Amino acid sequence: MRYLAVVLVSALACGSAFAQWQWIDASGRKVYSDTAPPRSIPDKSILKRPGAPSPLVSQESATQAEPVPAANPVPVAQPSGVDPKLEAKRKEAEKEEAAKRQAETDKRNQARLENCERAKRSLATLKSGIRIRTTNAKGESVYIDDAARAVETKRIESIVQSDCGLAPVRPVAPVQSGSRSVP
Repeated sequence: MRYLAVVLVSALACGSAFAQWQWIDASGRKVYSDTAPPRSIPDKSILKRPGAPSPLVSQESATQAEPVPAANPVPVAQPSGVDPKLEAKRKEAEKEEAAKRQAETDKRNQARLENCERAKRSLATLKSGIRIRTTNAKGESVYIDDAARAVETKRIESIVQSDCGLAPVRPVAPVQSGSRSVP
């Protein structure tokens, strides 16, 4: 258990050793990173660059030592932070996701439109006043009575209202059962 704790503490302490860049930020803190510093950081604040040996001398002794002229100063290319290939893949994935969402929306809208049309036809049939025959649980053909017609009309009107977005439902007057003939 102690060995694991020692390894964990060592790994956490050495985390900055793996960083390739080291600089002093605007607030005076030392920053370690594997990415280049922002462009707002001046070159004099960059302490370590990738591939360059870390300074063996402390900051105070480095300021007192004579500066060594660089033979050929190599400008360090500042990465833009955006990989074109990854950016293209990200945009393609976003397009595919948007197309998928649009297809799902279109499918729902189409189903809603079909439900609306069926509900309108059913409502027109219920409101026409003709006697409607259904099949009961035993498989027998029976006519629906006025109470069942009113319940079914309310149910269909609520479907029309939700799927078609029509105006509020109007009450339907019950039909006299003895005055109509059977089709």
